[in-house]
Amino acid sequence: MSCRSTWLGEGPRRLVGLADARPLARSDTMVGSWIGRHWATRDQSALGRAADRLTIGQITPALTQGGEMQDDRIRCCALALTVLLLLSGSTAARAQDAPTSPPLPPPGRLVDVGGWRLHLNCVGEARTSGPIVILEAGAGDFSVDWSLVQPSVARFARVCSYDRAGSGWSDLGPQPRTMHQIVYELHTLLEKAGERSPYVLVGHSYGGGLVRLYQFTYPADVAGVLLVEAGADNPWRQTPDKGLVRSSDLATGKPIPEVKTSDPLRNSEIPPRFVTMIRDQVRQLSPHANDPPRDTLPANAQRMRTWSYAQVKMHISNDNPFEAEELGILRAERTRTAHVLGDLPLILLSRGLPEDSSQAGEEEHNRDQAALVAPAATWHGLSRKAQLRGSRP
Repeated sequence: MSCRSTWLGEGPRRLVGLADARPLARSDTMVGSWIGRHWATRDQSALGRAADRLTIGQITPALTQGGEMQDDRIRCCALALTVLLLLSGSTAARAQDAPTSPPLPPPGRLVDVGGWRLHLNCVGEARTSGPIVILEAGAGDFSVDWSLVQPSVARFARVCSYDRAGSGWSDLGPQPRTMHQIVYELHTLLEKAGERSPYVLVGHSYGGGLVRLYQFTYPADVAGVLLVEAGADNPWRQTPDKGLVRSSDLATGKPIPEVKTSDPLRNSEIPPRFVTMIRDQVRQLSPHANDPPRDTLPANAQRMRTWSYAQVKMHISNDNPFEAEELGILRAERTRTAHVLGDLPLILLSRGLPEDSSQAGEEEHNRDQAALVAPAATWHGLSRKAQLRGSRP
């Protein structure tokens, strides 16, 4: 495994890294229609047609691998966070048969954020002069997916992972699960838990978009950002009628609902027919909750993932019918300035593509990743064999 980096663009303190790993796979299921009808009935107003497909989550992780590669990945992430902290210092079950109670007690604490509780797990000493590291997992993932990374980071910083509403130990939250809703809930969670800013935000995959939106929404809270194979803000999407299209082609301009500070969805409000509707999909996904390389996670983490993947609440909470519109906001914000975060420290870690990927595919991947840093940015002098280093082109 190699961890590669270079300076990207002409902005100040802009370090970009590349860490080889396997590509992420997405799984979908057809449940959005019921959720859309439920929102419209519950809110007494139509919020727009629900998405045709529900994203269940990332099946291949970004931060766990077996053996030596796993250790290298943890060191790579820890090293990147060390650099960023220095830079920012001055600034197989059936759904209805699955037990509803988690098999293990939460390692952190459950914090009420407005009538529903979110699980927050913070470790490491709080430092008066340094920011707190906040870990935002990818789609379908939650706090246990950072089990191999969080202890390493805790050696030099206070670091918090959490479970978004509906995942892990957290309760169901208000619907719909927009990115704006999730960002509001994270901000409220940290505030109520007494974990004071500034923060270094770490976002993996879908979490990359969430931490970017957090920084746009609460800029005074953020001291730096680390994007770990962050999802592109105009990704390709497979559709039943148009085939493979860009996310921007799916945007209809429908208004994004305002965030809700109360009125979470209750388990008792989920009709049995909905459970039946997703039963087959849950049955297919649950046995794969800990497929390689997640099989290298600690045993308790794997146990929680197996349980979580069998929960209806997790599948409900991974649907966002406003994703295309919200990604459009991120694109607009990204292209508004020469550098996405201005003078704020930003590190990008990318796994790269498999060795057998086409040159064109790798170039497109690199362009998408570079665009997350600056509109006109390009990759400079990267080699699959290069070690972590910082240099201007």
